[in-house]
Amino acid sequence: MPTAEISAATQPARADRTGIPLSVYVHLPWCVRKCPYCDFNSHRAPDTLPETAYVDALLADWTLARADEPRPIDTVFFGGGTPSLFAPASIARILAALDAGPGLSRDCEITLEANPGTTERSRFADLRAAGVNRLSLGIQSLNDDCLKALGRIHGAAEALSAIDDAQQAGFDRLNCDLMFGLPGQTLETAMADVDQIIALDPGHISYYQLTLEPNTPFYKHPPALPPDDSVADIFEAARERLIAAGHVQYEVSAWAKPGAACRHNDNYWRFGDYLGVGAGAHGKRTRADGIIERTARVRWPTGYMSAAGQPVSIAETRELTADDARFECLLGALRRRQGLSRHDYESRTGLDWDQLLAHLTTPCDDGLLAVHDDHLAATERGWYFLDSILAELVPDPADEAPDHA
Repeated sequence: MPTAEISAATQPARADRTGIPLSVYVHLPWCVRKCPYCDFNSHRAPDTLPETAYVDALLADWTLARADEPRPIDTVFFGGGTPSLFAPASIARILAALDAGPGLSRDCEITLEANPGTTERSRFADLRAAGVNRLSLGIQSLNDDCLKALGRIHGAAEALSAIDDAQQAGFDRLNCDLMFGLPGQTLETAMADVDQIIALDPGHISYYQLTLEPNTPFYKHPPALPPDDSVADIFEAARERLIAAGHVQYEVSAWAKPGAACRHNDNYWRFGDYLGVGAGAHGKRTRADGIIERTARVRWPTGYMSAAGQPVSIAETRELTADDARFECLLGALRRRQGLSRHDYESRTGLDWDQLLAHLTTPCDDGLLAVHDDHLAATERGWYFLDSILAELVPDPADEAPDHA
């Protein structure tokens, strides 16, 4: 797939941050037990969680991260690890610091990840009172055999109880993570998972395939997974059920009822800005001078806590070139059903739309991408070839933005 040349591709991209939404990602790195498929920067919690010290470090880090940022915060996401291990009072303390400067928007979406088995109904209510208005539950399956094979600490009963507890606590914005292609999973057991979750009506369902990531126990010692044809049948059957229940697949692995889409994740996919605080947290920001930069914090919690608030806590800073900006913008946007608008592309990368289209002549001619009314999106066929499309666009692609739910 030949590509057109774009002039000054190695020069820094420059954009106008006016109008680009700002999000904040807060990483809380500990969990009760590390799952064998997980490649996130998470660590088994010590007997005594250094909660106060870690929150102190986060607040020092926030002072450094926000710098001269004038924009209000549109969304906040507490990820991990298992953020629900932290007390609601700690979450409230962090949110108060964010609100003190530059401030939370009036309708700020505030999401916290929680795992069944690490929370109780009173804690959900307290989290809601602390300011969290969207909860993301790591259900993964409602089949005890599958959950055991995944190394989860909860069973189906705890998962169902957690969903009920969250809804009773007032979380009308609720996501349930659900995985497919699991060890021992059949079409029937997979559809039982989907049907039960749909019946509970969480509003948002993240439905994604188990993948064997490098540097995980599952990668070193792979479990027996269903064959590819069976996995494809599972996804197609689930897709039919989700559509019939009124869910829209607005992103590759995200399904939502009207008004329930995750604004935080959508900001990632639309090449918005986000500040990352916490051990190993990544950030992407358009500076006042228009240069787009990515940052990463020190990964290990102990090292992070000792360095937080100082420049040495930033393990990596990278200014995006025109090549980087073009690729990374497409990487997220083409995951969306709505794709990429001309306005978003030009305002968030500082690059020319017509030059982008010239760069994409071959995938458009091949019917993998389509342009309508200044919008670029993958076709139904193109969704199955996103990796190959993007691989042809930039020889050395940058890491993908974090994907939450």
